[in-house]
Amino acid sequence: MTVTRDTHQQGWAPSPAIRVERQAIEPVAEREQTRRSKSIDADHVLRHTHRTVGDRLGLALASGDILACLIPAALINVGTQSTLGTTLVMVGLMAMGGLNRSRLSLSVLDDLPQIIRLWLVGAGFLIVVSELVTGNMQLTLFLGVLPAIVAIRTVLYGLIRNWRARGWVTHPTIVVGAGSFGQAVVDTLSRHPESGLRAIGFIDSRPLDAEALPIPVLGEASELTAVLKTTQARALIVAHGEMNDGDLVSMVRKSQRQQCEVFVLPRLPEITNVGSDMDSVGDTPLIRLRRSAYRSPSWRVKRLLDVAASAGAVVVLSPLLALIAVLVRWETGPGVIFRQERVGRDGIFFELMKFRSLKPVDETESQTNWNISHDNRVGPVGRILRKTSLDELPQLFNILRGDMSLVGPRPERPHFVEQFGELYIGYADRHRVPCGLTGWAQIHGLRGNTPIDLRVRFDNFYIENWTLWLDIKILLRTVVSVFTKPGS
Repeated sequence: MTVTRDTHQQGWAPSPAIRVERQAIEPVAEREQTRRSKSIDADHVLRHTHRTVGDRLGLALASGDILACLIPAALINVGTQSTLGTTLVMVGLMAMGGLNRSRLSLSVLDDLPQIIRLWLVGAGFLIVVSELVTGNMQLTLFLGVLPAIVAIRTVLYGLIRNWRARGWVTHPTIVVGAGSFGQAVVDTLSRHPESGLRAIGFIDSRPLDAEALPIPVLGEASELTAVLKTTQARALIVAHGEMNDGDLVSMVRKSQRQQCEVFVLPRLPEITNVGSDMDSVGDTPLIRLRRSAYRSPSWRVKRLLDVAASAGAVVVLSPLLALIAVLVRWETGPGVIFRQERVGRDGIFFELMKFRSLKPVDETESQTNWNISHDNRVGPVGRILRKTSLDELPQLFNILRGDMSLVGPRPERPHFVEQFGELYIGYADRHRVPCGLTGWAQIHGLRGNTPIDLRVRFDNFYIENWTLWLDIKILLRTVVSVFTKPGS
């Protein structure tokens, strides 16, 4: 990364010799209207290209791996069974080994050690299976697959780099921070178009010299979502602006809702080691943040699991539900089910259902009373239900309706959501996903009258690190905690 000292700011500044041509600084909406009026058809084609060719890199590489298995099989006339088995194993290993993921820098030499490792694993597995099943080891086929994979990937990587450099496959990119680091990133992208990232503007609240910047300032941090929608940006690079870490985290989380890949420039890029889980453009390391869980295919499986598990639980627990309803009716009178307005995903209100523990004086009391665990009006049945969390079983119907999930941040009442949103950083970020019957915070004892800031941290940790297995682990620990750590 070619840089020079900036006399106006501490740090590194881009070399003027390689700055891209400066554009006029206009309001986002005005610039977008001008662009659309000039070339609507071209804009449609460009957006279509972003959403198809760029997103199908993994499919293209997988197709190349299939071809690399079929070519040597055809040349040496291997049977259909051996060909099919070799293809399935090798293509699967290449995908699981991370070789089909979207990357800014594509190089067969960089990938060669991983390709050889995966090839050895696949070859060993298939040789053992072949020996056990047919007694015939297809060594010739295995030896032919490796050079075929390397050769075909060399061609595909070259084509993709060429298409990116020619601008046929590019991703409009927003850079957060117009300081020396941000300008250096823009310069690096302009010198390495083969990365596929094309910087179109900065996000910065206080740029030092907007007129001298290589690309325009499109808005402030609070306007990022609008800028992403207006410009159809597909990538965001965080390059250390003037924002504090808390605001940066919130901003990045919002940007991930816009189908945008997020990269972070390390604090000390000059001494950062580029590992296998990082990207780089030239000599600039970039940390690619994990794509939000709710944008992954497995997130759809989560909903299927919710429906199947909640429906099954309603059937199995129906006798218990009926018994609890009778006991609640006996203790509190008419109105077995208590309905209360809660805030769910994206701030949408819904009616949460519980077995009634007591009857509030009025609606205001139920919406603003934080905890009733020590309320003398709670009878013996109500206390048992609350201690065992059995009062929450009607929420299985909320899950069936799609208001909630089995696992997620616990939903809160609008009165407290408004208060906590002002008091605790990151509280609103909990509403990125459906709320849940149980959650990561709950199995760690954060329920009832416990610190809200800790709940926020645990809930957001769950969202950032979500996997199907994490949900299953939380459900299993919930069952244990019902007996070992009773509720309030």
